[in-house]
Amino acid sequence: MRILCAILSGLSLLLPIASAAAEDFPAHQIRLIVPFPPGGPNDIIARVVGQRMSEITRQPVIVDNRGGQGGVLGTEVLAKAAPDGYTIAISSAGALAISPTMEKVAYDPLKDLQAVTLVAKVPEMLVVATDVPAKNMAELVALAKAKPGRLNFASSGPGSLPHLAGEMLKLTAKIDIVHVPYRGAAPAVSDLLGQQVQMVFLDLPVLLPLIRAGSLHAIALAAPQRAPTAKDVPTTTEVGMPDLQAENWYGMVAPAGTPPAIVAKLNRIATEAMSDPAVKEKLAVQGAELIGDSPEHFHAFMESEITRWATVIQDAGVPTEK
Repeated sequence: MRILCAILSGLSLLLPIASAAAEDFPAHQIRLIVPFPPGGPNDIIARVVGQRMSEITRQPVIVDNRGGQGGVLGTEVLAKAAPDGYTIAISSAGALAISPTMEKVAYDPLKDLQAVTLVAKVPEMLVVATDVPAKNMAELVALAKAKPGRLNFASSGPGSLPHLAGEMLKLTAKIDIVHVPYRGAAPAVSDLLGQQVQMVFLDLPVLLPLIRAGSLHAIALAAPQRAPTAKDVPTTTEVGMPDLQAENWYGMVAPAGTPPAIVAKLNRIATEAMSDPAVKEKLAVQGAELIGDSPEHFHAFMESEITRWATVIQDAGVPTEK
Protein backbone atom coordinates (compact mmCIF):
# COMPACT_ATOMS: atom_id res chain seq x y z
CA MET A 1 0.00 0.00 0.00
CA ARG A 2 2.86 2.35 0.86
CA ILE A 3 4.50 1.64 -2.53
CA LEU A 4 1.24 2.44 -4.35
CA CYS A 5 0.86 5.68 -2.40
CA ALA A 6 4.43 6.62 -3.25
CA ILE A 7 3.83 5.98 -6.95
CA LEU A 8 0.63 8.03 -6.95
CA SER A 9 2.36 10.79 -5.04
CA GLY A 10 5.17 10.83 -7.60
CA LEU A 11 2.70 11.02 -10.47
CA SER A 12 0.88 13.89 -8.83
CA LEU A 13 4.17 15.78 -8.65
CA LEU A 14 4.89 15.11 -12.33
CA LEU A 15 1.54 16.43 -13.58
CA PRO A 16 2.25 20.08 -12.74
CA ILE A 17 5.71 19.75 -14.32
CA ALA A 18 4.22 18.34 -17.56
CA SER A 19 1.54 21.03 -17.56
CA ALA A 20 4.14 23.76 -17.07
CA ALA A 21 6.27 22.31 -19.88
CA ALA A 22 3.26 22.44 -22.22
CA GLU A 23 2.41 25.96 -21.11
CA ASP A 24 5.95 27.16 -21.88
CA PHE A 25 6.16 25.24 -25.17
CA PRO A 26 7.99 26.05 -27.35
CA ALA A 27 10.87 27.45 -25.33
CA HIS A 28 13.39 27.13 -28.19
CA GLN A 29 13.56 26.33 -31.89
CA ILE A 30 11.53 23.55 -33.52
CA ARG A 31 13.00 21.28 -36.19
CA LEU A 32 10.49 20.66 -39.00
CA ILE A 33 11.55 17.66 -41.08
CA VAL A 34 10.54 17.65 -44.74
CA PRO A 35 11.17 14.16 -46.17
CA PHE A 36 11.79 15.49 -49.69
CA PRO A 37 14.39 17.75 -51.35
CA PRO A 38 13.87 21.52 -51.44
CA GLY A 39 11.55 23.02 -54.05
CA GLY A 40 8.78 20.42 -54.29
CA PRO A 41 5.17 20.73 -53.07
CA ASN A 42 5.90 19.14 -49.67
CA ASP A 43 8.80 21.54 -49.10
CA ILE A 44 6.86 24.64 -50.19
CA ILE A 45 3.87 23.82 -47.98
CA ALA A 46 6.12 23.13 -44.98
CA ARG A 47 8.11 26.34 -45.42
CA VAL A 48 5.03 28.57 -45.74
CA VAL A 49 3.25 26.99 -42.75
CA GLY A 50 6.49 26.74 -40.74
CA GLN A 51 7.30 30.42 -41.26
CA ARG A 52 3.90 31.46 -39.91
CA MET A 53 4.29 29.06 -36.97
CA SER A 54 7.60 30.74 -36.19
CA GLU A 55 5.93 34.15 -36.18
CA ILE A 56 3.16 32.90 -33.87
CA THR A 57 5.50 31.22 -31.37
CA ARG A 58 8.35 33.75 -31.68
CA GLN A 59 10.68 30.78 -31.93
CA PRO A 60 12.54 29.63 -35.06
CA VAL A 61 10.97 26.76 -37.01
CA ILE A 62 13.90 25.32 -38.96
CA VAL A 63 13.12 23.22 -42.04
CA ASP A 64 15.33 20.12 -42.27
CA ASN A 65 15.13 18.46 -45.71
CA ARG A 66 15.73 14.72 -45.45
CA GLY A 67 14.83 13.42 -48.91
CA GLY A 68 15.04 9.83 -50.06
CA GLN A 69 12.94 6.75 -50.80
CA GLY A 70 9.78 8.71 -51.58
CA GLY A 71 9.61 10.38 -48.19
CA VAL A 72 10.31 7.23 -46.19
CA LEU A 73 13.82 8.11 -44.97
CA GLY A 74 12.86 11.48 -43.52
CA THR A 75 9.78 9.99 -41.88
CA GLU A 76 11.99 7.31 -40.29
CA VAL A 77 14.19 10.07 -38.85
CA LEU A 78 11.11 11.66 -37.29
CA ALA A 79 9.90 8.35 -35.82
CA LYS A 80 13.23 7.94 -33.98
CA ALA A 81 13.40 11.51 -32.65
CA ALA A 82 12.84 12.51 -29.03
CA PRO A 83 9.08 12.79 -28.29
CA ASP A 84 9.27 16.28 -26.85
CA GLY A 85 7.54 18.31 -29.58
CA TYR A 86 10.74 19.95 -30.76
CA THR A 87 11.13 17.63 -33.75
CA ILE A 88 8.10 17.32 -36.02
CA ALA A 89 7.53 16.60 -39.71
CA ILE A 90 5.16 17.41 -42.50
CA SER A 91 5.09 14.19 -44.48
CA SER A 92 3.11 12.96 -47.46
CA ALA A 93 0.41 10.45 -48.37
CA GLY A 94 3.08 8.30 -49.98
CA ALA A 95 5.23 7.97 -46.87
CA LEU A 96 2.34 7.79 -44.39
CA ALA A 97 -0.28 5.73 -46.22
CA ILE A 98 1.21 3.95 -49.26
CA SER A 99 4.84 2.99 -48.58
CA PRO A 100 4.01 0.99 -45.41
CA THR A 101 2.02 -1.40 -47.66
CA MET A 102 4.39 -1.29 -50.64
CA GLU A 103 7.70 -1.90 -48.86
CA LYS A 104 9.42 -2.65 -45.59
CA VAL A 105 9.71 0.55 -43.60
CA ALA A 106 11.17 1.06 -40.14
CA TYR A 107 8.02 2.63 -38.71
CA ASP A 108 4.32 1.97 -38.31
CA PRO A 109 2.57 5.27 -39.10
CA LEU A 110 -0.26 4.52 -36.66
CA LYS A 111 1.93 3.30 -33.79
CA ASP A 112 5.30 5.04 -34.14
CA LEU A 113 3.98 8.46 -35.14
CA GLN A 114 1.65 10.87 -33.39
CA ALA A 115 -0.85 12.62 -35.63
CA VAL A 116 -0.94 16.40 -35.11
CA THR A 117 -3.04 17.73 -38.00
CA LEU A 118 -3.83 17.17 -41.66
CA VAL A 119 -2.20 20.18 -43.29
CA ALA A 120 -3.21 20.20 -46.95
CA LYS A 121 -4.59 18.26 -49.89
CA VAL A 122 -3.43 18.63 -53.49
CA PRO A 123 -5.57 16.87 -56.14
CA GLU A 124 -4.18 14.63 -58.84
CA MET A 125 -5.17 15.49 -62.40
CA LEU A 126 -5.39 13.12 -65.34
CA VAL A 127 -3.97 14.57 -68.55
CA VAL A 128 -3.24 13.19 -72.00
CA ALA A 129 -0.71 14.06 -74.68
CA THR A 130 -1.97 16.34 -77.44
CA ASP A 131 -1.80 13.55 -80.06
CA VAL A 132 -4.26 11.36 -78.13
CA PRO A 133 -7.63 11.47 -79.95
CA ALA A 134 -9.64 11.76 -76.73
CA LYS A 135 -10.77 15.02 -75.15
CA ASN A 136 -12.81 13.69 -72.25
CA MET A 137 -13.05 10.64 -69.99
CA ALA A 138 -15.69 8.84 -72.07
CA GLU A 139 -13.58 9.17 -75.22
CA LEU A 140 -10.42 8.08 -73.38
CA VAL A 141 -12.08 4.97 -71.95
CA ALA A 142 -13.56 4.10 -75.36
CA LEU A 143 -10.13 4.50 -76.96
CA ALA A 144 -8.48 2.29 -74.34
CA LYS A 145 -11.12 -0.40 -74.80
CA ALA A 146 -10.65 -0.27 -78.58
CA LYS A 147 -6.87 -0.64 -78.17
CA PRO A 148 -6.30 -2.92 -75.14
CA GLY A 149 -2.69 -2.94 -73.93
CA ARG A 150 -1.61 -0.28 -76.43
CA LEU A 151 -2.02 2.89 -74.37
CA ASN A 152 0.58 3.72 -71.72
CA PHE A 153 0.28 5.73 -68.52
CA ALA A 154 3.35 7.29 -66.93
CA SER A 155 4.07 7.68 -63.22
CA SER A 156 6.71 9.20 -60.99
CA GLY A 157 7.76 5.73 -59.86
CA PRO A 158 6.44 2.30 -58.84
CA GLY A 159 4.13 2.54 -55.85
CA SER A 160 3.81 6.32 -56.14
CA LEU A 161 0.44 8.03 -55.88
CA PRO A 162 0.37 8.70 -59.68
CA HIS A 163 1.03 4.98 -60.25
CA LEU A 164 -1.79 3.88 -57.94
CA ALA A 165 -4.14 6.51 -59.41
CA GLY A 166 -3.51 4.94 -62.82
CA GLU A 167 -4.17 1.47 -61.41
CA MET A 168 -7.39 2.77 -59.87
CA LEU A 169 -8.42 4.10 -63.29
CA LYS A 170 -7.79 0.66 -64.79
CA LEU A 171 -9.94 -1.00 -62.11
CA THR A 172 -12.73 1.59 -62.25
CA ALA A 173 -13.03 1.82 -66.04
CA LYS A 174 -12.13 -1.83 -66.63
CA ILE A 175 -9.49 -0.94 -69.20
CA ASP A 176 -6.10 -2.41 -70.08
CA ILE A 177 -3.43 0.32 -70.06
CA VAL A 178 0.28 -0.23 -69.42
CA HIS A 179 2.22 1.38 -66.58
CA VAL A 180 5.51 3.08 -67.48
CA PRO A 181 7.37 4.18 -64.32
CA TYR A 182 9.86 7.07 -64.26
CA ARG A 183 12.27 8.39 -61.64
CA GLY A 184 10.18 11.40 -60.71
CA ALA A 185 7.54 13.64 -62.24
CA ALA A 186 9.88 15.66 -64.48
CA PRO A 187 11.00 12.81 -66.79
CA ALA A 188 7.44 11.47 -66.91
CA VAL A 189 6.16 14.86 -68.09
CA SER A 190 9.04 15.16 -70.55
CA ASP A 191 8.10 11.90 -72.28
CA LEU A 192 4.42 12.82 -72.20
CA LEU A 193 5.23 16.06 -73.99
CA GLY A 194 7.33 14.03 -76.43
CA GLN A 195 4.32 11.72 -76.98
CA GLN A 196 6.26 8.65 -75.84
CA VAL A 197 3.47 7.91 -73.35
CA GLN A 198 -0.20 8.82 -73.60
CA MET A 199 -1.38 9.90 -70.13
CA VAL A 200 -0.42 10.59 -66.53
CA PHE A 201 -1.89 11.49 -63.14
CA LEU A 202 0.15 14.15 -61.33
CA ASP A 203 -0.30 16.93 -58.78
CA LEU A 204 -2.38 19.77 -60.22
CA PRO A 205 0.32 22.48 -59.78
CA VAL A 206 2.84 20.44 -61.81
CA LEU A 207 0.48 20.18 -64.78
CA LEU A 208 -1.39 23.49 -64.69
CA PRO A 209 1.16 25.62 -66.63
CA LEU A 210 1.35 22.98 -69.37
CA ILE A 211 -2.43 22.79 -69.66
CA ARG A 212 -2.72 26.57 -69.89
CA ALA A 213 -0.03 26.59 -72.58
CA GLY A 214 -1.94 23.97 -74.59
CA SER A 215 0.91 21.45 -74.29
CA LEU A 216 -1.27 18.86 -72.55
CA HIS A 217 -5.01 18.22 -72.42
CA ALA A 218 -6.82 17.87 -69.09
CA ILE A 219 -9.29 15.00 -68.73
CA ALA A 220 -10.43 15.06 -65.09
CA LEU A 221 -9.51 16.05 -61.56
CA ALA A 222 -9.49 13.10 -59.14
CA ALA A 223 -11.07 15.07 -56.30
CA PRO A 224 -14.56 15.72 -54.87
CA GLN A 225 -14.74 19.36 -56.04
CA ARG A 226 -13.36 21.35 -58.95
CA ALA A 227 -10.18 23.29 -58.28
CA PRO A 228 -10.35 27.10 -58.16
CA THR A 229 -7.25 27.24 -60.37
CA ALA A 230 -8.77 24.87 -62.98
CA LYS A 231 -12.50 25.58 -62.87
CA ASP A 232 -13.13 24.24 -66.38
CA VAL A 233 -11.75 20.75 -65.59
CA PRO A 234 -14.47 18.31 -64.44
CA THR A 235 -14.01 16.03 -61.45
CA THR A 236 -14.00 12.24 -61.70
CA THR A 237 -17.35 12.30 -59.88
CA GLU A 238 -18.82 14.49 -62.61
CA VAL A 239 -17.61 12.11 -65.34
CA GLY A 240 -19.23 9.12 -63.64
CA MET A 241 -16.33 7.75 -61.58
CA PRO A 242 -17.01 8.87 -57.99
CA ASP A 243 -14.73 6.20 -56.52
CA LEU A 244 -11.73 7.41 -58.51
CA GLN A 245 -10.37 9.79 -55.89
CA ALA A 246 -6.62 10.47 -55.71
CA GLU A 247 -5.50 13.45 -53.68
CA ASN A 248 -1.96 13.92 -52.49
CA TRP A 249 -2.03 15.09 -48.89
CA TYR A 250 0.46 16.35 -46.36
CA GLY A 251 0.16 15.89 -42.62
CA MET A 252 2.02 17.09 -39.54
CA VAL A 253 3.26 14.27 -37.31
CA ALA A 254 5.39 13.98 -34.18
CA PRO A 255 7.13 10.97 -32.63
CA ALA A 256 4.86 8.59 -30.71
CA GLY A 257 4.92 9.33 -27.02
CA THR A 258 4.84 13.11 -27.42
CA PRO A 259 2.83 14.38 -24.41
CA PRO A 260 -0.83 15.06 -25.27
CA ALA A 261 -0.59 18.64 -23.98
CA ILE A 262 2.34 19.32 -26.33
CA VAL A 263 0.46 17.72 -29.23
CA ALA A 264 -2.52 19.94 -28.48
CA LYS A 265 -0.27 23.01 -28.41
CA LEU A 266 1.34 22.07 -31.74
CA ASN A 267 -2.13 21.55 -33.21
CA ARG A 268 -3.28 25.00 -32.07
CA ILE A 269 -0.17 26.68 -33.45
CA ALA A 270 -0.35 24.85 -36.79
CA THR A 271 -4.08 25.40 -37.34
CA GLU A 272 -3.71 29.07 -36.46
CA ALA A 273 -0.91 29.33 -39.03
CA MET A 274 -3.05 27.64 -41.67
CA SER A 275 -6.00 29.94 -41.03
CA ASP A 276 -3.91 33.01 -41.90
CA PRO A 277 -5.21 34.58 -45.16
CA ALA A 278 -1.67 35.21 -46.44
CA VAL A 279 -0.75 31.53 -45.91
CA LYS A 280 -3.93 30.42 -47.70
CA GLU A 281 -3.21 32.76 -50.61
CA LYS A 282 0.40 31.58 -51.02
CA LEU A 283 -0.58 27.91 -51.01
CA ALA A 284 -3.65 28.34 -53.20
CA VAL A 285 -1.20 29.13 -56.01
CA GLN A 286 0.27 25.66 -55.40
CA GLY A 287 -3.19 24.13 -55.78
CA ALA A 288 -3.22 23.21 -52.10
CA GLU A 289 -6.40 23.16 -50.03
CA LEU A 290 -5.47 23.82 -46.40
CA ILE A 291 -7.28 21.60 -43.89
CA GLY A 292 -6.30 21.90 -40.21
CA ASP A 293 -8.14 19.26 -38.16
CA SER A 294 -7.75 17.57 -34.77
CA PRO A 295 -5.10 14.92 -33.98
CA GLU A 296 -7.88 12.36 -33.55
CA HIS A 297 -9.47 13.16 -36.89
CA PHE A 298 -6.12 13.08 -38.70
CA HIS A 299 -5.24 9.70 -37.10
CA ALA A 300 -8.56 8.26 -38.30
CA PHE A 301 -7.98 9.76 -41.77
CA MET A 302 -4.51 8.16 -41.99
CA GLU A 303 -5.98 4.82 -40.97
CA SER A 304 -8.67 5.04 -43.65
CA GLU A 305 -6.13 6.03 -46.33
CA ILE A 306 -3.82 3.14 -45.43
CA THR A 307 -6.74 0.73 -45.83
CA ARG A 308 -7.96 2.33 -49.06
CA TRP A 309 -4.62 2.24 -50.85
CA ALA A 310 -3.81 -1.26 -49.56
CA THR A 311 -7.04 -2.41 -51.20
CA VAL A 312 -6.08 -0.79 -54.51
CA ILE A 313 -2.61 -2.37 -54.36
CA GLN A 314 -4.11 -5.79 -53.69
CA ASP A 315 -6.94 -5.57 -56.25
CA ALA A 316 -4.60 -4.27 -58.97
CA GLY A 317 -1.97 -6.91 -58.23
CA VAL A 318 0.75 -4.28 -57.76
CA PRO A 319 4.03 -6.01 -56.78
CA THR A 320 5.27 -5.11 -53.30
CA GLU A 321 8.61 -5.58 -51.55
CA LYS A 322 7.06 -7.10 -48.45
